[in-house]
Amino acid sequence: DPPVDSGLRSEVVTVEVVTGVNSFGRGGNRRSVKMTRWLEDLWGGVSLPLVRIPAGSFVMGSPDSETLRDSDESPQYRVNFPREFWMGQYEVTQAQYQVMMGTNPATRSDCKFVDPNKPVINVSWDDAVEFCQRLSQRTGRNYRLPTEAEWESACRAGTQTPFSFGETITPDLVNYNGNYPYGNAPKGEDRQQTTPVGQFPANSWGLHDMHGNVWEWCLDEWHEGYGAKPEALKQNGSIEWTQAKTDVLFDDREGTGRVLRGGSWLYGARFTRSALRVRVRRDVRNYNFGFRVVLE
Repeated sequence: DPPVDSGLRSEVVTVEVVTGVNSFGRGGNRRSVKMTRWLEDLWGGVSLPLVRIPAGSFVMGSPDSETLRDSDESPQYRVNFPREFWMGQYEVTQAQYQVMMGTNPATRSDCKFVDPNKPVINVSWDDAVEFCQRLSQRTGRNYRLPTEAEWESACRAGTQTPFSFGETITPDLVNYNGNYPYGNAPKGEDRQQTTPVGQFPANSWGLHDMHGNVWEWCLDEWHEGYGAKPEALKQNGSIEWTQAKTDVLFDDREGTGRVLRGGSWLYGARFTRSALRVRVRRDVRNYNFGFRVVLE
């Protein structure tokens, strides 16, 4: 088994950041940004990079004016984060999952998906939670899945546009099905597979692949919109939202519906919007599904 690490180590890295893309997929501001990240050493030369998500607040959900929005993204409301937290800079990779869990579920899919630097796939919510529990036990630190509020805040990175990159995206920024663009953007490449993490530009907080590549599990149970969200969860977005009601339409057992965010390589651009959310049973595995972690 990997040894218990005595501490995290930091390093300064340079990431390419893109913001301000217009609705036609043009323009935008590309710049190189130096930032400090933490590395959690796992075992055998495999590490887990983490970036800082600042304390503060943001407006969660999408406005009525956002193109192709869904009703479960409303009503918009302000979420506070009294304390900073740290989030995986990338989606959990197959190498990281193999080290912690002793298996690589990506091998159950076509070989084009199998690569130690690509995100792990074919993982259920329960699998992702077990990974976090093992990582916490090995390191003595509290790792878990992000809440929906944490995920969306980190994805937006201070923006209120449909994407952290701007009004739309293009296949040179995000791994999605380019046959289905968003806004006035042109059609583009459909890679038909996952890509290695960190291949595309980061958002302003240094996070890669928050849009596209694989859907990412969140901690919260599913709720149809934010209308009934308790005030305590608005004041602290790091508290998970539980006590969901059974929805017979989804043939769902009490508390088994969980949230996926971010879209994937298989889906069109609209599904990779910052506010987009979908519901899936916690025990479902799919070659679109992965996750990233939060360190409290």
